[in-house]
Amino acid sequence: MAARLAVRALALLTLAYLALPLVVVIGGSLTETKFLSFPPQGLTLDWYRVVLHDPTYVRSFLTSAVLALAATFFALVIGLPAAIAIARHSFRGKGLLSALLLSPLVLPHIVIGAALLQYGSALGLVRNFPALLVGHVVIVTPFVLRTLLPHFSPGQRALEEASRDLGASGWTTFRLVTLPLIRPGLVSGAIFAFITSFINVELSIFNTTAALNTIPVQLFNYVQYSVDPSIAAVSALTILAAAVGIVLIDLLIGLDLLPDK
Repeated sequence: MAARLAVRALALLTLAYLALPLVVVIGGSLTETKFLSFPPQGLTLDWYRVVLHDPTYVRSFLTSAVLALAATFFALVIGLPAAIAIARHSFRGKGLLSALLLSPLVLPHIVIGAALLQYGSALGLVRNFPALLVGHVVIVTPFVLRTLLPHFSPGQRALEEASRDLGASGWTTFRLVTLPLIRPGLVSGAIFAFITSFINVELSIFNTTAALNTIPVQLFNYVQYSVDPSIAAVSALTILAAAVGIVLIDLLIGLDLLPDK
């Protein structure tokens, strides 16, 4: 009993330690001063109004959201068939294909960004939304592939073969048997992909402009010249958006369906 209470207390302390930065960020966004201060000196929502009425912040946030959604979509389109091919079939170059698709996990994003900038310059694909999208698809696809591969088990293959033996078509088997079994991998991979794309700075900074900016790059540029509570307000709004996203995922899909590992 004492050991269980000690473990629970340690878990609560760990959660409190992890949540402390969030408290500091949100508290700093509520201060009345024109500089970051915690504990906040007074309480006000003025800095949120500043952010929401600043078109550069709003535009950057929308760009980040659209970019992350598009990158996640294309990562799923590429990662799902690639996972099926790698997990279910033997072919020449299988190991090379797997290593190539997973390589962005070990390569620094700033290196990938510089390489894509040089390559895109030769094609005229630089400093625009398609250039950003290509780079983000490259770095988020490995997350989808990595979370999907463990879900293609021999037991699942037996269920698919049973479905085909009972007269179901390939598409029906995929839709009614395979897809529900790999849904946890799809959802978790999509979450990882979206978050990775949304918060990326190192790769995005090579293809952003004053008119086309993501919110992380916008903050990165802003703090070089000024540090005020609007930065904390943007961070707090991002935290709020993440919390809303988690609630929506739980309502629509159910977090209990996600893998435990």
